[in-house]
Parts: sequence; C-alpha cells; structure tokens
Amino acid sequence: MINIHSVNGYMSLLTWRLGNLLQLATQGFCKRFVDHKVDPCGRLRDQMEMAARTVPANIAEGSSRHQTSCETEMRLLDVARASVSELEGDYMNWLMRNGHTMWHTNDPRYVEVRNFQFQDAPNLSQDYLAEISAYIIAEYTRFSTLLRADDSIHSACVIIVLCERVKQLLTAQINKRLVDFKDEGGFTENMTQERLAALKEKATTQGAPTCPKCGAPMRKRMIKKGTHQGEEFWGCTDYPKCDGIRRPM
Repeated sequence: MINIHSVNGYMSLLTWRLGNLLQLATQGFCKRFVDHKVDPCGRLRDQMEMAARTVPANIAEGSSRHQTSCETEMRLLDVARASVSELEGDYMNWLMRNGHTMWHTNDPRYVEVRNFQFQDAPNLSQDYLAEISAYIIAEYTRFSTLLRADDSIHSACVIIVLCERVKQLLTAQINKRLVDFKDEGGFTENMTQERLAALKEKATTQGAPTCPKCGAPMRKRMIKKGTHQGEEFWGCTDYPKCDGIRRPM
C-alpha cells in the first residue's frame, strides 16, 4: 500500500478522491446544461470546469509537498478550498438565475446526499494509476445516481452539497496539518532553524562579537546594495527577529 505521505500518497486522501468526483460531476453538468444558448462565449463553462480542476490538482500538489514544506502544503490546500467555494458560488448563481433556492439542510434530498457513503480507498500496488482511476469511475457511477440528467436544478443542489462536504474535509485537513506544524514543524522550516543554529555555533567558536541588542552571537555579512555595497559588517544571527549590527573594528 502506498504511504499517505509518499509521492502518490494523496490518492489515499478522501479530499482528493471527492475532488475528482466534484470535477467529473461539474464536467457532466456543463456538458448537459451549459450550452451555447446559455453561455454563448463559453466563459461560464470554462470557469466552472477550471475551478473544479484546481481542487484535486492543488490537493495533490499540496500533499506532495508534505515532506518539504508544511507551509506550502497548507497554502495549496487553502487554494483548493477557495476553488470549491468559487465553484459552489457558480452553482448557487445557476439556481438563482432560474428562480430557485438551495435545499434546506433538513430537506430529505439534502440529507440523502450529505449522508452518501463513499467506499474506502483501495490498497494501491504498482498499478496504482489503473487501480485509482477504476475506483474513481466506480465511485462516480454510484454517486451519479443522485444526479438527474434532465434536471439542472436538482443536479446543482446535489453538487452544492458535495461542495460543502469537500470544504469541511479540507478545513479539517488544514487544521490537522496546522497542529502537526506547531508540534513538529516542516522540512523546509526545520532546515532553516538548523541552519541558523549552525551559524550561531560557528560564530561562537570563532570568537564573533555579541549582538548589542540581544546578546546573540554575530556573523560577518556584506552590504549588497547602495553606496556602501561590498562593505562587511557584523549582523545578528537572530535576524530577522533582531536587526542588531556592528561595524568591523
């Protein structure tokens, strides 16, 4: 089985799998209902399909960055969440332009879609591309029974409920990664801390002066711009937290 944090581990994430279903549902919706009469220039269809595409794409890229930068991962997951909100807004507009409102949360149709049970991800082998695509097709076939091919209003409401589920899952995923980051940090962030610690240790062993502001060891740096470009100075190793400097003796 592919580990969730390996290169293709995002395939085990429920958010990524539902993101793919959301993309397929949107493509089907646009193909059936967003024709040239409704959208003469094709802009609405392009916008909806692109927003739907960016959801699984950003989840996949964010998860792939898990080992290198937690900050980048959370930023990409947030972009995916924003894309879901954008797409949901397009479906809401579709309802309103046709004189309809979204189902209430206690509506039996809303509850049915909200409680729809998706199958667990398969244990992926070396044939993971074939396996995961077959899984997504099967899940979309099951989910599409909730859609009505001849009713854009019903279909839009179903997809809005799916959008809500994906947003909630992404929020939970981001919050979980935020807790992990506070406890463990990320690879890039930890590398930065290790580099700063190494610089401090090196400065201490080489007898560097201490910072006049915070007392931390200092290291030699060079002015890169301005009239004093090329001149050396002592800079605090806690920069940017501390901007203390000394001029060379």
